[in-house]
Amino acid sequence: MFSWAKNAVGLTEPVYGSSAVQSVSSQLPPTSPQWTALQKPSLAWEVMSGTNVETKTFYMTSSTGKLGLVQVIYSDVLGIRTTAQFNCKIIDAATATPELWCSDNLDNVKFSADKQGFSATGVSMEISEDGSSYRIKGNVNKSCIVDITFKRSTEGFVAGKDGITSFGTDPAKPWGRMYHKFWPRCEVSGSFITQKGEVDFGGKGAFIHCLQGMKPHFAAARWNFATFHSPSYSAILMEFTTPPSYGESVIAVGGITSTTEVLIAGPQPAVVHNTTAPDSDNEWPEPKNTTFSWKGLDKEGKEVKATLGGDIGKRMDRVDVMGEMPKFVKNIVAGVANTKPYIYQYCPKMTLKLEVDGKVIEEEGQLFMEATFIS
Repeated sequence: MFSWAKNAVGLTEPVYGSSAVQSVSSQLPPTSPQWTALQKPSLAWEVMSGTNVETKTFYMTSSTGKLGLVQVIYSDVLGIRTTAQFNCKIIDAATATPELWCSDNLDNVKFSADKQGFSATGVSMEISEDGSSYRIKGNVNKSCIVDITFKRSTEGFVAGKDGITSFGTDPAKPWGRMYHKFWPRCEVSGSFITQKGEVDFGGKGAFIHCLQGMKPHFAAARWNFATFHSPSYSAILMEFTTPPSYGESVIAVGGITSTTEVLIAGPQPAVVHNTTAPDSDNEWPEPKNTTFSWKGLDKEGKEVKATLGGDIGKRMDRVDVMGEMPKFVKNIVAGVANTKPYIYQYCPKMTLKLEVDGKVIEEEGQLFMEATFIS
């Protein structure tokens, strides 16, 4: 059924096994720090041809108790059509309630000559000359007018040498790749202007530049994500699990920072869903209690460990992954795969437990986390 469409859209793939995944975790020797500092040239948009998704996402934790998100998604579908979207979200952390969600297709998309700047009708994203801050402006949707500045407080990083996990039976000639580039702790200023008034987002934030340089559902079947800020520390972690065609390999990257420096970063332990309950609408195992873990060596060679774990409270939101797909693709995927991909979002208060060279520190902060089920 729909075999022509399955091949065109890319719903099926041979079983290559885990040997066809070259994880970022193998790039550096285990006796050294497992990360590389980001430089401005590495933050340029790639603007690949062929099916891929590239995003720049800015997560905000305001001093007034609001959480927010601003995101630009640039994608190429089958190498024949490029699309861009501008997404923004406001969340009341105290009640775990989404207050506003806007997702708008963009027209007249342009990139600067050096691929650092992005613009479209009603949207701009510019990085500063010294590469230490971004300003994002958007008035494409009058329900949410955005003017936000992110200035990094610590170095940015990638796991390993370049952050890349590649896919292919010949490591010298990979046919796909994935990376995440992080600014784990930023100072945020600016606001959203909504129909209910202005929402000040002064506070902390994190920024991620992601590339899924292949068909996204071939690269990852499940995701876990966490970004956490407390007065003294920030933590960030991104994990994906490949589909069975790549052996259900688990790749997790992230790091821990103080207010001014990266303590540890690089490949990290797998996320654990300690307790789950089936979603009555689709039977996905919705997490109820989770553990995120970090470990590594700091610049002085001292061992650092950290955990965020416990009950995550009520679900803040459930997002339909296919909600913004072109209709014909959405119908094919739903019909053939017989599944409904969703992102489950939560925003509990949680305590970071940090151990540095045997000394234990605990500090409460704000967590924003996601668990995504695709196939």
